[in-house]
Amino acid sequence: MTGTGTPEASGILPGARSPSTLQAPADPRAVLGLVRSTARRQLFGLLLLIGALAVAVVLSLALGARDIPPTVVVQALFGQLPADHYDAAVVIGERVPRTVLGVVVGMSLAAAGVLMQGITRNPLVDGGVLGIELGAACAVVIAIVILGVTDPSGYFWFALVGAAITTVVVIGLSWLSTRVSAAVGLVLIGAAVAATLAAFINLLIIRDEAAFARYRFWSVGQLAGRGDTLVDLWPFAAIGLVLALCCGGRLNALMLGNQAAIGLGVRVRRVQIGVAVVAVLLCAAATAAVGPVAFVGLVGAHLGRLIVGADQRRLIPYGMLCGALLLVGADVLGRLGPGNGEIPVGIMTALVGTPFFVVLARRRRLVQA
Repeated sequence: MTGTGTPEASGILPGARSPSTLQAPADPRAVLGLVRSTARRQLFGLLLLIGALAVAVVLSLALGARDIPPTVVVQALFGQLPADHYDAAVVIGERVPRTVLGVVVGMSLAAAGVLMQGITRNPLVDGGVLGIELGAACAVVIAIVILGVTDPSGYFWFALVGAAITTVVVIGLSWLSTRVSAAVGLVLIGAAVAATLAAFINLLIIRDEAAFARYRFWSVGQLAGRGDTLVDLWPFAAIGLVLALCCGGRLNALMLGNQAAIGLGVRVRRVQIGVAVVAVLLCAAATAAVGPVAFVGLVGAHLGRLIVGADQRRLIPYGMLCGALLLVGADVLGRLGPGNGEIPVGIMTALVGTPFFVVLARRRRLVQA
């Protein structure tokens, strides 16, 4: 007769693990080991990002139409070369502002991408996908063609207003859509608004050669010759980046869903509006400074997510580092391209970001299927 305490009576086969054994490790130190492993991974990722960004900065200062040895770059940075030294003038006068601009713009676009993905809970979103960059471009074209603005420093406020209006229109229309999910609807409406804005821009500049020339110079998306915009960009970028770092906890609550966030005491609509304002400020400021640069927010946010996961408090700073590395690295690669001249950074980021976006969208569709 089989006893009740035998494995057969309890429904557990000989050699099989019990449910309690499967749910939790017998030794609590195993859990601590996993935590330490995650912390080590994040620390290693942080050190790797900082090291890679430092290398990209040095290459940005050294490489170009005239290659300068790294030792000469260091001497120029520390003032060890004569004031009339040509290499020192190139490094200090041209490449330092260009590199700093690339770091600031990359951090701003990546932070904006993380914030937009957080408030919409859609990993396919960034300023370019939602048409925000084209909204800023459309406002700049209106300033050039209709208002006669010719100074690039005067484009900033028009770009800011155009990006804000585009954000309100895209998000508002996505809330009204009921045939598709909010995530898919946001991307589709953003693409439709971007196409409409692109057509309107072409309509305005197609008959005005002078306006077309000024807009083409701004719209390429490049760091070369844009170092002067740092004066206008840095206050808005500094404020936006600090505010973005403060949004991580609220975004973590929003990622749980609106009902859960309300249960945690979060005023969902107010937080969404506040985070959207910060994201638009960063995206518009960066776009006004260097022109439209696509996919930096999307790729930077996902590279950061690969390192630290979905915790927004860590994802925002890691995403900033990834965005800065991506933009400065793309600018360096653009200088090394074949042929005469260099490839603008906006084209380089599009070459990297377009296949990344397609793969990401494909994986998301397979997961949802």
